[in-house]
Amino acid sequence: MLGGMQDFELRVPRLIDYAEREHGDREIVSYWADGTTTRTNWSGIARDARKLAQALEKLGMKRGDRIATLAMNHSRHLVAWYGVIGMGGVIHTINPRLFDEQLVYIANHAEDRVLLYDKAFQPIVDRLKPEWTSIEHFVCFDSDGPDSFEALIAAEDGDYQWAEGPEREPCMLCYTSGTTGHPKGVLYEHRSSVIHAMAEVAPNVFDLCNQSVVLPIVPMFHAAAWGLPFAGAVAGVKFVYSAVNDGAVLCRLFNQEKVTHSAGVPTVWLAMFQHMDATGETPEHLKLVTIGGSAAPRAMIERLMGMGIRVGHAWGMTETSPIGTMGAPTWNWEEMDFEARVNQVAKQGRVPFGVELRVVNEDGAEMPRDGESSGRLQIRGPWIIKRYFQDEKGDCVEAGNWFDTGDVAVMHPCGTMQITDRSKDVIKSGGEWISSVELENAAVGCPGVAEAAAIGIYHPKWDERPLLLIVRKPGAEVSAAEISAYLSDKVAKWWLPDEILFVDSLPHTATGKLLKTALRTQFKDHKLPSASAAA
Repeated sequence: MLGGMQDFELRVPRLIDYAEREHGDREIVSYWADGTTTRTNWSGIARDARKLAQALEKLGMKRGDRIATLAMNHSRHLVAWYGVIGMGGVIHTINPRLFDEQLVYIANHAEDRVLLYDKAFQPIVDRLKPEWTSIEHFVCFDSDGPDSFEALIAAEDGDYQWAEGPEREPCMLCYTSGTTGHPKGVLYEHRSSVIHAMAEVAPNVFDLCNQSVVLPIVPMFHAAAWGLPFAGAVAGVKFVYSAVNDGAVLCRLFNQEKVTHSAGVPTVWLAMFQHMDATGETPEHLKLVTIGGSAAPRAMIERLMGMGIRVGHAWGMTETSPIGTMGAPTWNWEEMDFEARVNQVAKQGRVPFGVELRVVNEDGAEMPRDGESSGRLQIRGPWIIKRYFQDEKGDCVEAGNWFDTGDVAVMHPCGTMQITDRSKDVIKSGGEWISSVELENAAVGCPGVAEAAAIGIYHPKWDERPLLLIVRKPGAEVSAAEISAYLSDKVAKWWLPDEILFVDSLPHTATGKLLKTALRTQFKDHKLPSASAAA
């Protein structure tokens, strides 16, 4: 057959090439932990990314090698994403909020060869350096010494051609600890990341263009920063980064830099409201706020919408790159009153093109989209996981490539998805996962503890916080304070339960498993002591 189209591999470096060529002078602003501000642009990011690629090759890095970051949001971190991927490597963003055992496991499992880190995390690096067996080079993003990031790239001229190859090569690695056992790695590909980026700029998703000024509060180590570093290049946005997530700092940056778009978990918006209430200062140019990581409280949605700000309520997972759905105005938005609009936005939203959702019952039969029939939420598409990194168990999808999200949901006739429960016993606190099973297992190790159960209890600031229920061993008199002290070096500080209660027994299933549904029902109206203080 005559005719045909050009073959064009969808690789991430094409994003930075486009941003440099078409939006080169668009600013990238960084507010650093020491209070200083630096400014560059997309041309500068591209130049420094090529220099980093050269430097990494001089260090002996090669295609497929994992290069890790332990860092907050700033321009050098953005450079690292494009520089590592551009030389054919895999950027591995590590969450510094994890506790030591997980940090050691993740870096060693990924076989990271280089670590690029912020000075603020020097204590973590000093503590864990001997245990990170595969890391050969440590480079500090914001120091002035010979091992600094600037010193590393200063020796290079930037005359570099990006590594070419198949679009299905890996480009990024993120670990998720949302399930029991060790964290699992999700390996993104060039193709999946580029398609995801192109979907994100759409009006019904992040609604980005070259007039957008974006301050992402979501960290770059959290689920690929929701894909914004890639989508921002597609649209040629101005990025404003802050290594400090303080309400006063963020509000000042919003107004100084005329920020139009922002994205973050509900906790950061609660802190912003506290600052606004205390000072009267408001973000004057903000048009669109995307909230994800955990469900946005209705009162938060109402307040932002009442300020004339559009709220995008996002749902997704590390396994979904992460955008699965986004709440956006419907076709009949102008006909809806304020209450109806808030009701719509409070749900988890609709899928962009490229993703399919379905809800199935326990037998795997698809449930109708009637807004009432609940079941297991499953998803598939070109940016959805098929297999975890180096997982000997094989593919993690069912027939037809359907990935089970672990959530329970209903689908409405208009295609809007609404989470109603979760099937996995994880606690979602401030947009981060706490594994109830790991918390329980740690607690059972405490002398005097016979059995433990952890469940998530509603919290006005953090969405959920852990309540730990303890059955003492016969004759034991172990106290809540003793258990909390015992746990203090077994789990991350923010995993520690807000309250520990003692019970005579815990409910179990026929097979001996803890019956968490019964516990959640029993304690659904329980008020944590910390909740009253935060309300």
